[in-house]
Amino acid sequence: MPITKFCFIILFLWFINGNYSFAAAINVKDNENSQYSLVHIGVVLDLDSPMGSMADLCINMALSDFYLEHPNYRTRLHLRRKDAEGLLNTNIAALELLKRGEVQGILGPQGPTEDKFVAELGGKVHVPVISFTASSALPSAQNRYSVRTIPNDTYQAQALAAICKGYEWPEVVILYEDTDYGYQFLSHLIKAFQEVEIGITYMSSISISSDDNQILKEFNKLKEKQTRVFLVHMNVSLGHRLFVLAKKAGMMTEGYAWIITEYLSNFLNSMDFVARASMEGVLGIRPYVSRSEKLDRFQERWRRNMVTKKSTGSIRDFNVYGLWVYDTVCSLAIAAEKIGPVNSSLLNVNTSKNGTDDTNMKISAFGPKLLSEFSNTKFRGLSGDFQLINGQLKPPAFEIFNVIGTGEKTVGFWTLDRGISRELSSTGEPTYSASTKNLKNVLWPGDSVTRPKGWAIPATGKLRVGVPVKNGFREFVNVTIDSATNFTNATGFSIDIFLATLPWLPFPINYEFYHYNDSNDINWSYDGMLHRIPQMFDMVVGDTTIWAPRANYVDFSLPYSESGVILVVKNKKPFDMWIFIKPLRWDLWLAITLACVLMGIVLRLLEHRVQNTNEESIRPRRERLRMIYWSPIAVLAFPERSMVANSWSIFVLVFWLFMAFILMQSYTANLSAILTVDQLKFAFSEDYYVGYQEGSFMKEFLKEQLHIHESRLKSYSSVEDYHKAMSRGSKRGGIDAIFDEIPYMKIFLKKYDSQYKMVGPTYRTDGFGFAFPAHSPLTSYFSRAILAVTQGPNMTSIERTNFGPGYSSQDPLSSTVSQQTSSLTFYNFGGLFIIVGSVTLFAVFCSETSVGRKFTALTALYSQMCFNFISSKFRSRHNDREESHEFIQDVAGPTSSEGRDVSIFEEPLSRGEEEIYESDQQNESDSAEVELASINEERNS
Repeated sequence: MPITKFCFIILFLWFINGNYSFAAAINVKDNENSQYSLVHIGVVLDLDSPMGSMADLCINMALSDFYLEHPNYRTRLHLRRKDAEGLLNTNIAALELLKRGEVQGILGPQGPTEDKFVAELGGKVHVPVISFTASSALPSAQNRYSVRTIPNDTYQAQALAAICKGYEWPEVVILYEDTDYGYQFLSHLIKAFQEVEIGITYMSSISISSDDNQILKEFNKLKEKQTRVFLVHMNVSLGHRLFVLAKKAGMMTEGYAWIITEYLSNFLNSMDFVARASMEGVLGIRPYVSRSEKLDRFQERWRRNMVTKKSTGSIRDFNVYGLWVYDTVCSLAIAAEKIGPVNSSLLNVNTSKNGTDDTNMKISAFGPKLLSEFSNTKFRGLSGDFQLINGQLKPPAFEIFNVIGTGEKTVGFWTLDRGISRELSSTGEPTYSASTKNLKNVLWPGDSVTRPKGWAIPATGKLRVGVPVKNGFREFVNVTIDSATNFTNATGFSIDIFLATLPWLPFPINYEFYHYNDSNDINWSYDGMLHRIPQMFDMVVGDTTIWAPRANYVDFSLPYSESGVILVVKNKKPFDMWIFIKPLRWDLWLAITLACVLMGIVLRLLEHRVQNTNEESIRPRRERLRMIYWSPIAVLAFPERSMVANSWSIFVLVFWLFMAFILMQSYTANLSAILTVDQLKFAFSEDYYVGYQEGSFMKEFLKEQLHIHESRLKSYSSVEDYHKAMSRGSKRGGIDAIFDEIPYMKIFLKKYDSQYKMVGPTYRTDGFGFAFPAHSPLTSYFSRAILAVTQGPNMTSIERTNFGPGYSSQDPLSSTVSQQTSSLTFYNFGGLFIIVGSVTLFAVFCSETSVGRKFTALTALYSQMCFNFISSKFRSRHNDREESHEFIQDVAGPTSSEGRDVSIFEEPLSRGEEEIYESDQQNESDSAEVELASINEERNS
């Protein structure tokens, strides 16, 4: 007993000693007030809340500690507290404090709605309103009197996005409390995750008033989704219930990943054992506070004060928010001291109405000074470096921790300039890192040490694969439904591609087909089917076209088929008995006929003066003249016969043959084109109707891309329907053209190849692909598997199995329009006729007119004279060289001293050569004389 009494006395004295200074500081006596200049600060808190009770205790301890360390300060902060719960009470409390200028600053309130109203009041009377909770409103650029002594939530959102990116999670689900602060923080998360290209598949808002059944119902909905990464942002009371229910729902097992924000992680110490145990494997972040001797002493005093004061709040331990409150009060005390003692009569300068016309509000002259000094204050506090930037605390380092059992393990850090790191380091050049490989090992839910991949097949255990029920083109998808069991079975090209991709996936998949459009509704569409993702289907396998508008709500794999939309029309080939006339138009045929007749007449004129001197000719002269009329044609069939004798006739025929050769080659080429190319005359007009496949995107495509009116469009479901409609034509209720995708039209043309033809440009689409929910991780896996299948050896066999031999997706397809081969016209060969006609007229002029003959004779005479002149010059030069040669031989002899021939002149002509040369000259002279004689006769006549 004496030992027990002694221990009790020692503990009692220790408590009294430890709290003496605290009591002395907060119980300011009247005689002490006269020694200091008091700065009145209002405090608006909800003391029954965890945050309010913790903040109140930290404010008292801050005042006690600060003025014990600085007893010589001439100023003192004097707090005027208001305990207010709810929006109305908080606003009334703030009005009372600001009325008649009783305070020069306000600490609190805690909520964003209350904080916004009080901050507006403070801006009107120039009183700084300082908030220190995560749920407080952001400072406004229009109101500089609103200050937050906590960091901007943008940095926390960036840290969370960096962690998810580092763990290679493609998408997350966000669970947040249904409050103003929840929505406010959600906007930061959305922006941060968009910057790192991580999808947010679902955002679930949970009300604080939600019961357990409502939360469990929400969990059951989330279990049906593929995403297995959940980010939780809510207060401690709601988070406590959430994780207990998550474990009950089986969502704290292997494969799941949970991340909590600082809104919950800062209050983990206040959660009970059951809640902490249910959170094992959770990853969290919170602002990092380095350990220090001063912080340890503060923590020791905190525990003593918790025992002696018996706080009415539910707070059990302090956290970083309490440290920020502590540092905020110290910073205010430093700012007040920098301003110095101020006469209380000079604290307010005038009065103003607050807008209600019943309460006078004094504008503070001290408030702007206090705000300025407070914003510029820098010091080392319990939470670390205290410094305000743009009305908010500068971004701290965030600690990444892992909940293990009822404890925590720090696995790394995140900072704005260095990114993710295993340890904090302030030395060296800052190098940003986005990798989580340097973090310490993490224990994930389910006692797993393997990093969750972030997604999984839904809890049903089978992938729900949607397939369309179609009436036509069942080569791609053919769905059969068991009427007894409603079991869906599917076959076809698209299904075979899907089955071929499964072995290429790095994980096994159990799947089950679910049909769509079992009622055979003609108004069904692929778009409607895709909109059932992910509610009805986890993915859609079928002949689904990858189209840009659809990419707004689903993701597509890489295509596994040909791409493009083409036009098919009737193949109207004009094969008839008169097809040989088609290559040339009537005007060209007429021109050729007239040219042959005129050419015969011209040749007859040129040949009538020529005597038949050819002894070898067996034709009499009269028959030969008659044959001349057929010379333009006969010369082509009998080029070896000599049908003309006049040199001018030969001259004309040379050019005629040149023109005839070009005409024959052009005729042959054009006739070949007519026999091999479709003669199509297709254009969209009011009389034409266009067909498309029902349920496809072609209707919107034709209206939006090609601007075809909806009244001109008709839908069909099968190859046979297409053929029947095309056979009838637009005038009999059918169509004259089909717009559809290449794979469908290949099947159509394979069956009716001789009757139809692909024409026109190929309008680009991306082919068929599998559809998935937006941001689904399965998209990339199936895309890689499709590449392996389509570029592998089994692709040909899959095509032959479904389409038969001869079909190949690799066949080239002409994308040019088949134009009608136009007949050649006279205008196309007008230049050729002009040349031949000019030559013919020139030949007739020179042969049949006196002027032409004179011109020809004079031309021949002058040509002969020029030739004779050149010949005489040559003979004179030849004689001179002979004389020189003889002279050199006389002087130098035949050879030099070396015995070599040194003659540089040519040998003289031999006797035979001289005779031939003289004979030629004589013949030329005779012919010239004959020509001159004929000219003289004409003159005399």
